[in-house]
Amino acid sequence: MGHEPRITMAKEVLRISLDKVVVDYDFRNDSDQDVTTEVAFPIPDYEFALEEVEPKSQGFDDFKLWIDGALTPCSVETRALVKGKDLTAALTALHVDVGSFAHVTVDHVFKDLERLSTSQRAQLTRTGLIDNDGVTAWTVRKKYYWRQTFPAHAIVHIRHEYTPVDGAENSIRYGLGPDPVKEETARIGSMCVEGPLRKTLVEIANSNDRDAVYFYVDFILTTANTWKGPIEDFTLIVERPHEKDVKANYVSFCWDAPVTKFDADHFEAYATNFVPKKELRVGFFEESKSSF
Repeated sequence: MGHEPRITMAKEVLRISLDKVVVDYDFRNDSDQDVTTEVAFPIPDYEFALEEVEPKSQGFDDFKLWIDGALTPCSVETRALVKGKDLTAALTALHVDVGSFAHVTVDHVFKDLERLSTSQRAQLTRTGLIDNDGVTAWTVRKKYYWRQTFPAHAIVHIRHEYTPVDGAENSIRYGLGPDPVKEETARIGSMCVEGPLRKTLVEIANSNDRDAVYFYVDFILTTANTWKGPIEDFTLIVERPHEKDVKANYVSFCWDAPVTKFDADHFEAYATNFVPKKELRVGFFEESKSSF
């Protein structure tokens, strides 16, 4: 959707955990006329993760939408990108599903690719859609969208939720240890690991008997800027994981204001008249005994 100057995002409550993203919005139409427009919710781009066991965990396929409390159907647009170039048409022409990575199975069999001819697979390899090992190599860009009517002088409540695709699963040793890898250090830096938490994680990364792996969840915030004015009332709630056999859990994300810990496992960031300038990445760190 483009800029919609007639509708205000009066409130947004964003809840993020490793297992679920839930967003509640209040949109207000202050005009004297009903406004009908397309509402689009883009999902952060994602790629096939070979180490994942469950293919459904990679596709945001459980996205659900409620309008004023009523479960509502929506449409989805899925694109395949290689180095930023849209190559969806090449896959569609061969009846290869983009969002499911060719209907990959738990055994990493790409069902849609299996039925292709040798020349067709070679064509996809040449364009970079699959690699030399026959693994899907495209990036998925997905958005959910629907037509929405905002009645004059009224508030519409929109809620959606989905299971996120977790980014990375790597030891912090590679980013914060004695021999750091530049890319890993930068990725951990994108979660604004600072102060006492950074000190703790560096100690873990340099120890012989402790280790921590990290994951992250991305969320696109800047689409809020397509509405009229800033988000009048914004709340971010981050939930610490509850994994078994984990010594400790930590969370970290970039925020330019105080973050409140309102119970043992929940952190809250709040802003009024909020204008997002960048996307959000929430890091989750799980400490355990070292496997090195």
